Amino acid sequence: MGSSEEARDASVQLPQLRLDELLGELQARLDAARGTRDRVHSLLEAVLLVGRDLQLEQALRTIVEAAATLVDAEYAALGVIGPDGRSLSAFYTMGVDDEQIARIGHLPEGHGILGELIRNPEPLRLPKLSQHPASYGFPANHPPMNSFLGVPIRVRDHVFGNLYLTEKRGGLQFDEDDESVLSTLAVAAGVAIDNARLYEESRLRERWLQANAEITESLMSGAEPSDVLELIAQRSREITAAALGVVAIPVRGTDSLAVELAIGKEAEVLRGMVLPVQGTLVGEAFVQGVPVSSPDVSRDQRISAGPRRFEGLGPAVTVPIGSSEGVRGVVLLAREGGGVSFSDRETESLQVFAAQAAVAMELADRRRDAEQIAVLEDRDRIARDLHDLAIQRLFATAMTLQSAGKLIDHDKARQRVLRAVNDLDETIKIIRSTIFGLRSRDDEAAPGLRTRAVGAVGDAVAVLGFAPSVRMAGLLDTHVAGEIADHILAVLSEALANVARHARADHVDVLLETDGKKVRLTVSDNGVGFAPGSRRSGLRNMEERARTCGGELELEAWEGDGTRLVWWAPVDTAEGQGREEGTPA
Repeated sequence: MGSSEEARDASVQLPQLRLDELLGELQARLDAARGTRDRVHSLLEAVLLVGRDLQLEQALRTIVEAAATLVDAEYAALGVIGPDGRSLSAFYTMGVDDEQIARIGHLPEGHGILGELIRNPEPLRLPKLSQHPASYGFPANHPPMNSFLGVPIRVRDHVFGNLYLTEKRGGLQFDEDDESVLSTLAVAAGVAIDNARLYEESRLRERWLQANAEITESLMSGAEPSDVLELIAQRSREITAAALGVVAIPVRGTDSLAVELAIGKEAEVLRGMVLPVQGTLVGEAFVQGVPVSSPDVSRDQRISAGPRRFEGLGPAVTVPIGSSEGVRGVVLLAREGGGVSFSDRETESLQVFAAQAAVAMELADRRRDAEQIAVLEDRDRIARDLHDLAIQRLFATAMTLQSAGKLIDHDKARQRVLRAVNDLDETIKIIRSTIFGLRSRDDEAAPGLRTRAVGAVGDAVAVLGFAPSVRMAGLLDTHVAGEIADHILAVLSEALANVARHARADHVDVLLETDGKKVRLTVSDNGVGFAPGSRRSGLRNMEERARTCGGELELEAWEGDGTRLVWWAPVDTAEGQGREEGTPA
């Protein structure tokens, strides 16, 4: 009796055990399905999240955060492969704060396991990092890391970078599901990165177009060339995120380039420098008419001899303003030391910008030439009217008065008439001098004193580092004889050179004037001056020139308060008048 009851109990328990196992297995599969569903949902959310950012840097940081969340990793990083295809140009991390990064030191460059993924862009999963043959170990202060999962990110057919995940939470290992999910995210990340790059490129093109429009508007509104060059340097520097922007232009009649302006880091050291064309970075771009780059401008051998410049700067690029057939100058841009090199795309955009700026400058020059021609034609008309109408009438009036004076018996009245005749004669001479000035050209084979003096001051800008203030008064081209003019030009050049060499000034006033009897040159600066008695050989040469011409050199100098130089000489009016009389009016 007892044995039959036990058999019945056993038969009841066996089906119950199988049902529990089936229910447990079903529950496990339900949990797995639920986990898979949740993971798919998380993956979809991550894909939507990384595709939302159009700013490239923010998109990269979002990708790192999404990857760490999806595979439950403590540390995550995204390494961007540099232009050389062998190293990392940028590194974005999660799980390590700024203080820890500062203690670790230099960010990874792509060696060890990171380099293995660069050389072989395939998913890599390791239970322990240190056991891989390519492992280099970790630098000091680096947090311990064991489990590892890495996948490449492809943008179209190009490997953009790699995702690196370490230390799965809970002491677990990364599995095939983690690898699959992360690989799927990498595909979405590639699309997001491509979109962000296309967006940034369109924004950059828009900024370049706006800069070109601004330059064209400035030129066409009559802005000074120096202001336009400054605008070119400033906009180029802003758009490319460069630390330094420089514009160098050719020095007339020489094989040199003068740094017309410099903006940013090291600008004060470079401004006003004159650089040889041969053997220099800017000279190479000027001669070849194509962009020339440097990975580290502070150590580049193509920087001219002298004190070290470009301290703290790194990658640089020089781009000609114009083409190889007509280069107006060179733009140099340099980034901070350790910065990213200028990409081919950036250089191409900069080259297009510089070429368009050169076209705008050429059009502005043509417009100024047309305006100058109109002014010269108007001068010719005025000169003809003065000669054909005013002078002839004054001459006829003078002849009439001279004839009438002979018929006047009253002595005082006759003297007054003769004085009037002399005044008319002087008036005719002044008008003829004016006609001569109207018909003179700045581009004649033998330019006048005004043009030569302006050219001498312009030539000194490169060594001074700034443009002096210039004023002129009187009939300089008419009254000042050729030999006197040569002496004045020599004294002016020597005075400006002395300011550049010794004065350490940032302002110079030049005044050149004549009253028809004397010509006077005054050069004043706000430099350091010098103590009385410390005369230099250049000053002795100026004094000798003054004595040769029958004039004097006057010098006022105060130590620490600047210098004022006055050079004067009598003018040879006979030669000036002879030139006027001998010139057909």
